[in-house]
Amino acid sequence: MPDISKLFIYRMTHLQNISHILQYGITHATSPERNNSYISIGDSSLIGRRHNIRLPFGKKLGSYIPFYFGPRMPMLYVIQNGYSGVTVIPASDIVYCISTVEAIERHGLGYIFSDGHALDALTSFYDRSAIHRFNELVDMQAVKSKYWNDENDLDLKRRKEAEFLVAENIPPEAIIGFVVFNAEVKRQLGNLPGITNKQVSVKPGYYFSI
Repeated sequence: MPDISKLFIYRMTHLQNISHILQYGITHATSPERNNSYISIGDSSLIGRRHNIRLPFGKKLGSYIPFYFGPRMPMLYVIQNGYSGVTVIPASDIVYCISTVEAIERHGLGYIFSDGHALDALTSFYDRSAIHRFNELVDMQAVKSKYWNDENDLDLKRRKEAEFLVAENIPPEAIIGFVVFNAEVKRQLGNLPGITNKQVSVKPGYYFSI
């Protein structure tokens, strides 16, 4: 079984959402504690499709809060470049919220996970009872790969984008820290109420050079 205290999960969000997250956590759009000023990043068409897909466990994909198992995902590349009609967001405005599978379990939150991009027909989903098989189900070498275009492995991109999906709101206490692009963003976060016990790391390698 993997050490779930070291099984990190990553969610990208806009810098301007962090203040609300520090107070209320990461919330569903339908939650009473939702952020009414939430700034969305990503492909809105893909986000819309997620609400129409029912998973094997009964709930719709869009009803979960998604995380990745690593940084520097293809969607980040799209966001930073503005491909497919996506609004360009500079790296300095994108923050990673970091948690662990252990923290999610400790707070009693329901979750499932996938072995690839959740919208791909080849992807399989697993409930929490399968977490002990994580190392055989999720290809972490693919997740950690720096690039995803490989003519000898056309499935690499799908596996890289394996997801961890949380059913409930994620309280601030379950967020162990943040990763930002540069020291200036770290300084900005350091001035926010509630940041005291959170680790903020500067890791430009988690982003793409544009």
